[in-house]
Amino acid sequence: MQRRTFLASFAATLAPRLTWADIGAPAFLAAGKRGEDFFLHGLAATGGSLFRIALPGRGHAAAAHPTRAEAVAFARRPGTFALVIDCATGETRHRLTPPEGMQFNGHGAYSPDGSLLMTSEVVAESSEGRIGLWDTALYTRLTDWPSHGIGPHEIKRLADGRLVVANGGIRTDPVDRTKLNIPDMRPNLTLLAADGALLDQVDLPDLHQNSIRHLALQGETIAFAMQWEGDPAEPVPQLGLWTPGSAPRLCPPTEAEAFTMQGYAGSIAATPDRILITSPKGGVAMIFAADGTPVATHLRADLCGAATSGGAFTVTDGQGAVWAADDRGLTPLATDETLWDNHLVALT
Repeated sequence: MQRRTFLASFAATLAPRLTWADIGAPAFLAAGKRGEDFFLHGLAATGGSLFRIALPGRGHAAAAHPTRAEAVAFARRPGTFALVIDCATGETRHRLTPPEGMQFNGHGAYSPDGSLLMTSEVVAESSEGRIGLWDTALYTRLTDWPSHGIGPHEIKRLADGRLVVANGGIRTDPVDRTKLNIPDMRPNLTLLAADGALLDQVDLPDLHQNSIRHLALQGETIAFAMQWEGDPAEPVPQLGLWTPGSAPRLCPPTEAEAFTMQGYAGSIAATPDRILITSPKGGVAMIFAADGTPVATHLRADLCGAATSGGAFTVTDGQGAVWAADDRGLTPLATDETLWDNHLVALT
């Protein structure tokens, strides 16, 4: 029996895998809810759904393999599932399980060649951050690295193999997500080498209750989105910029819009000359220049998902709409019966 299982697994690694182009060249992945059911969709650049695959519960983000038509769908944290899905057939190829006492934390990223998957994880009882490493031939667990912080959330691979980690700084109850350390939380941005070695790290000593959650890459600059856990009467920026080797810089909106995001940035995306952050709480997308200067503000209820394709922004909302976004405003692209969750994941 073991030999037959091994041979079947070995044969699976040799079987030809379809590419994203083979299944219609989706531009994005997005999780959402339709009725009482949850799904992962592949969306065209024009916003329409190309495929829909059922999930066992609420999805949060996904990671797309760089070549194979294969994705990992992550549960909303604290995660109970991370499913490797064949997006051509809808088949769940693997269900990933973290080591005992650990939980997935909503995001993951592939290595540039697709041979490795990295997953953001926490030690359940302490929220100590770990980065899980998986061999994608059969999605076997290899090891894990320290994230060098508490509550890692989004992670991004740079083209040279380095890894950026948004350590949110919040210790949470492993069952109900109650926040346990708000008075002394300390988020940070961490840069790891391709082998997991710590290269650089910065925090926000003057705004240590501004949880660093989500990331976008803009050349050598890392744009990061934050969620404020302090006094809601304080006008605190939700966008920051960091070039490794230097101090991070926070980018406030205009004074008139200091509270428009209600202290909460849910997603972030970047083009070479613009950065966009969204807030479902504020019902807003804000666009900034590459240097962090505010450019435009667009209102739409429950906006959150944000990504780029072809150098342009696409955003989604919790009512099932997909929009193009630029300095001039929001342009409707498509609507779906699926109500989109927090993230829109670009395939390129």
